[in-house]
This record gives sequence, C-alpha cells and structure tokens, in this order.
Amino acid sequence: MRCFMRIEFTKMSGAGNDFVVVDNRGRKIRNGARAARVLCDRRWGIGADGLLLLQKSRKADYRMMYYNADGSYGGMCGNGGRCIALYAVLNQIAPKNHKFDALGYTYEATVQRRKVSLRMKDPKGLMLKKKIRLGRFDLSVAQVNTGSPHVVIDAQSRKPGLGRLAGVDVMGIGSEVRNHRAFRPQGTNVNFIEVSGRKTISMRTFERGVEDETLACGTGSIASAIVASKWWGLKPPVDIMTQSGRKLVVDFKSSNEKIRDVVLAGPAEVIFVGEIEV
Repeated sequence: MRCFMRIEFTKMSGAGNDFVVVDNRGRKIRNGARAARVLCDRRWGIGADGLLLLQKSRKADYRMMYYNADGSYGGMCGNGGRCIALYAVLNQIAPKNHKFDALGYTYEATVQRRKVSLRMKDPKGLMLKKKIRLGRFDLSVAQVNTGSPHVVIDAQSRKPGLGRLAGVDVMGIGSEVRNHRAFRPQGTNVNFIEVSGRKTISMRTFERGVEDETLACGTGSIASAIVASKWWGLKPPVDIMTQSGRKLVVDFKSSNEKIRDVVLAGPAEVIFVGEIEV
C-alpha cells in the first residue's frame, strides 16, 4: 500500500530563477534532497531550478534551506533568498525588513512591493586571472566565492565557443568548466559576461546542481559585477541584464582589494500556489 502526502507550495521567480517554496516549520518534509528531486522535476513534478524550505530559526525570523533541482544541498542562493523573503512577508511570517539564516550566516532582507534587496556576506577567494586548460587551448578566467563558488568568463574572448554572449556555447563550455579538475571536488557555477553599457553587463550562467543554463543567478550576478568592476572599471552599483530579460542590481564597496557591503536587488514574484500529492 502506497502512502501519499499533500504538500502546499508556492511557485516563485526571482528575475527568471524559479523555485518551489514550502513552509516547512512543521517539518512535514523530512528529506529535502528527495523532495527537491520530485518537486523540481519539470516533466513529472512542479518544475523549478530549486526547492526552498522555510524552517524555524533560533537566531533570525526563519531559516532558509536550499536544495538544487538534482537534490544536492546548495550553497547560498541569492535569488532564492530574495524569493523566500517575499514569501515570508506575503504570508505574514516576517516584517518587510527582516533577517533569515542560511548555512550559518544571517542575511538581511528588505521587501518593497515586488522588489527585494538582500544584504549578502562578503565574497572571498577572488582571483582575477586563473588559467585552465580546455581541450586544446588555455582559458583565463576569474574565480570568487559569493556564498557559492563561481567562475566568470569574458564572453568576448577569442576562443572556440566564445565571441559574443548571444552565441556562447553555454552548455558545452559551461559543463566542461563546471566539472574541471581545477574546481574539484564541489565543482563551480560558470558565468559568461560582456559589457553592454557604461554601468551594465549582460550575463549567462551554467548553474551547478541544475546542470543547465538558468535564466538568472543571484550569486553569479554578484560574482560577475565584482569581476567586471576589476576587469573593466565599472563602478558600483552595476546593472546585470540576465538571460530572462530582467535586471538585477549589485552594489558593493571596494577598498584595499577587499569587497564588502554587498547588496543584491531585483524583482521577485509569485507565479502560482497549489497543492501536490507525492
């Protein structure tokens, strides 16, 4: 005899990154990895880049647990954090200005209608020129951890599969870099960027755990904005045009090679709500 469980959920989008959000303060979902694989399946489930579980916290308004679509426990997800902040406000779990914890760090969220800003942790491990071998050629990339590990690649580089952002081989190069031995064992997210304005860059991302191109990436936008400021002299705040066509804004302070006071801002919205029997 098979047992079924009804789960109430909200499908949300943060600039194109889509998530299944569940209020799990009652611990109805015990196995987040398994739930993510079922709920995020785009053919047999609800479909999403990841699962966000809102749980009780002793040091903030709530705790965010994030699982990638493949069931792996993700690092910090910037757009996921903005979505769960909006969810908490809409469901009267937290006020418009509140805090939540994720992976042992407390984040500050500000919700203004459908615009959500998130104060992020300081990035670490910034490396602007790291050479890796791809097939028959060397590629110079940047590397930084913004809550999740990221590699940033100049899409205009004169290498096979690159040239202009619109024509970049995101799946081919992205997958190869994501699994490159230089970034083992956890792998990395991969962002391709090009300058599209005085304070604007355009970005495409191959996301670890989704194993595909996503329409946006919050921590990837932060990584890309920081690298663009160092590579090309863009001054913060930096506008990020994502593959969804929605804009994210990354602000930060830079002094003595240290990046601090990082804020990620942009749209978040509810797509639909419902129940699923699993």
